Amino acid sequence: MALAKIAVIFLMMITSLFGVSMALAAVYDVGDTVGWTIMGGVDYRKWADHKDFHVGDTLVFKYSNQYHNVKQVSQKDFLSCNATSPIATYATGSDSITLKSTGHYYFLCGFPGHCEAGQKFQILVTPTSLRRMPITVLSPSPSPSDDETTSTITFTSTAPPLYSSNFLFAFKLFAFCLVLIGFSF
Repeated sequence: MALAKIAVIFLMMITSLFGVSMALAAVYDVGDTVGWTIMGGVDYRKWADHKDFHVGDTLVFKYSNQYHNVKQVSQKDFLSCNATSPIATYATGSDSITLKSTGHYYFLCGFPGHCEAGQKFQILVTPTSLRRMPITVLSPSPSPSDDETTSTITFTSTAPPLYSSNFLFAFKLFAFCLVLIGFSF
């Protein structure tokens, strides 16, 4: 039993030292239910502005490949709606693009006139360690009557999300495991 505890402690220490993250990557449907199109009134700039993109996240483009495509382009080509020298071209009608590194990404439709009509957007991809983590806040609920001697505690998620680091997550996981195997601070 002592050997098992030592092994668990060792594993948790390694995990915390290397900052292993267990955050799940997000999957974004570009344009939400409308998809990637010039029809439907989607403002792709506004769509992207309200999201936090991180390394490992995936963008899913759904569209009719007879009328649209997806081109990843440079900033210069993005600003001028030039699709002639793309970094990458996608044309299946159901493309999943995993964001593999930090930095700015620029996407547009290469069909004539579509980019100029607003079928384009840019995003900034940040490290996974900056992924927003929701927190839970305890708030007392009013008791139904004055005669009750106990009060009810409810859980709400009204506080703004906090940024979390891999190290903090690993440390919390390490402390939780120590508690589980019978150690306390």
